[in-house]
Amino acid sequence: MAVLLSSDKEFKSQLEKFDKVVVKYYAGWCGSCKLFAPKYRRLSGDERFDGVTFLDINAEENQEARKMAGVDNLPFFATFKNGVLVDAKATSKEEQLVEMISNLN
Repeated sequence: MAVLLSSDKEFKSQLEKFDKVVVKYYAGWCGSCKLFAPKYRRLSGDERFDGVTFLDINAEENQEARKMAGVDNLPFFATFKNGVLVDAKATSKEEQLVEMISNLN
């Protein structure tokens, strides 16, 4: 599945529409965010995560979505199940993100 770009406008409805969601919060100036982007895209196509929706949100432009996960550093990842926050952390480690996504099952 492709990574969907999201914003405050549709974020809440996407959390309601999709059962399992992982969100990457980024900023255009964030070097670590840019370096992690290809890994995130690759994970979105990983068959282990079928049924999980991958979203990208610009943390600087979308304050409501940022507040919902308590973003305090970038890149920042959050997982939601049935619209409820399950886990959230700032990390640049793929293993930590894989663990977060795996915990959605």
